[in-house]
Amino acid sequence: MQPGKRNSITDIAGFLVGNATDQHIKTGTTVFTNSVPFTTAVHTMGGAPGTRETDLLKPDRLVQKVDALVLSGGSAFGLEAASGVTNALARVGRGYQVEDHNIPIVPAAILFDLLNGGDKKWVANPYGKLGEEAFISADIEFQIGSVGVGAGATASSLKGGLGTASLITHSGFTVGALFGVNSLGSVIQGESAHFWAAPMEINGEFGDVGISCEVGTCFDTGGANLSSQKGTNTTIGIVATDANLTQSELTRVAVAAHDGIARAIVPSHTLFDGDLIFAASNGQLEVKNREEVIYEIAHCAAICTSRAIARGVFEATPHPNDNEPTWKSKYSRND
Repeated sequence: MQPGKRNSITDIAGFLVGNATDQHIKTGTTVFTNSVPFTTAVHTMGGAPGTRETDLLKPDRLVQKVDALVLSGGSAFGLEAASGVTNALARVGRGYQVEDHNIPIVPAAILFDLLNGGDKKWVANPYGKLGEEAFISADIEFQIGSVGVGAGATASSLKGGLGTASLITHSGFTVGALFGVNSLGSVIQGESAHFWAAPMEINGEFGDVGISCEVGTCFDTGGANLSSQKGTNTTIGIVATDANLTQSELTRVAVAAHDGIARAIVPSHTLFDGDLIFAASNGQLEVKNREEVIYEIAHCAAICTSRAIARGVFEATPHPNDNEPTWKSKYSRND
């Protein structure tokens, strides 16, 4: 299996991603959308999630499709980004129709980036505007690293970021992932430059430094300062496919994709993280052998998740008043 043309979640035709970033506040918002509604599910494994409208994504609920998904910084304040997206969608007539009203469906998840060195003394909540800007900018091409939801993120002792990755399955379906990495656990093995996700790396996409020869000594969590960090972390993301899967089937894909977090971040899914994954389908390709296809897509979703997480940290860039260094500033490519 190989990545799609862009190695991006937008290798799935129809899906678009937009970012809005405020480097003064050190925060941002990322929006995932399509020109038509798309089926979405969700699964949460972290102990401290922050969400909007995720209860709507259970298979027994009335509404099966959404108009956009939002990943935002800002903790609880960042949930307002979904309101900005909702307003922008309403202006163009998008949404679930009830008589003469269109009600855009925009689930959202947030990460905590309030203690990262940015100026958080805003007069008015900035996230509605950031959400609208991110939606308007949505395109096939988009930046990763210290932008959007990843602008103010940290990953243990490094700057976090926004990452993406894709794969074409043996059956011809496309699978992609999009993640904001703000984890309590580490994405690297001990104090080395080696990513936990190294076994999944393709074409040197996050440095090609391989696995540490002392990987067995890298599991100590003593470096995590819980007294200052607990409650300030989360890895949130989206996995998507062009296979026509139901909401129930996508829920299983979201569950499996959490394996990708566990392979890329150690420790993961802690009480202090709000780890959450949305799974989405545009339904473009019909599925015949459903069990086999779900098995394959779920496996690829986990691989793409690990790779997207590592890429998000690898592509982070330095900015004034950062609390943590970037991977590139701390490690040489030959380490």
